[in-house]
Amino acid sequence: MTVAIDQLIQQQPLDFDEFLACYGDDNRYELIDGEVFDLEPTGPHEEVAAFITAKICVQIDTIGLPWFVLQRGILRPSNIIGMTAFRPDVAVVDRDELTNEPLWSDRSILTLGSSIKFVAEVVSSNWQNDYARKVEDYAVLGIPEYWIADYAGLGGSRHIGKPKQPTLSICMLVNGEYEIQQFRGDRPIISPTFPDLKLTAEEVLKAGR
Repeated sequence: MTVAIDQLIQQQPLDFDEFLACYGDDNRYELIDGEVFDLEPTGPHEEVAAFITAKICVQIDTIGLPWFVLQRGILRPSNIIGMTAFRPDVAVVDRDELTNEPLWSDRSILTLGSSIKFVAEVVSSNWQNDYARKVEDYAVLGIPEYWIADYAGLGGSRHIGKPKQPTLSICMLVNGEYEIQQFRGDRPIISPTFPDLKLTAEEVLKAGR
């Protein structure tokens, strides 16, 4: 990290426009309540995200849906104060909804939860955001399905239990809140968005090891 970026990170809090000016072209960072977070996209982290993307793309193509996978686009929730800009590791976007997105044509920025059908986050050391803040905000946005792929078992014990181990948490939106199921080992994944997806938790989580 350069000294210039170090200095910018220390200038807290940032609003969305300031974040966009400083980090709009660098998909390594996201903004939460004015604080800049390094997403730490290590090699294993990116392998898991790429594996999920590849499998989801096959499903979209097979079903023939007007959806596509957006990686590292910016999600600026319109119903949250303008100091937050998420960068989901994997997001499935409904092309038919993009006409309602005011910032999409000029920048790959989404503001409406209705544009997103599925989102996945691969856990890094900033695991608190994936297990707490994003569970809350993605539910408020109405995103039907949210995966938390914790391939290294980094999450807190209250989220993945003891002893901590690699875990895939699938959050399904029910009456405005997420119901969470956890998958490990050779347990088959159950995805309401992609019911024909034939994967085990181990296949997803081992993509990064």
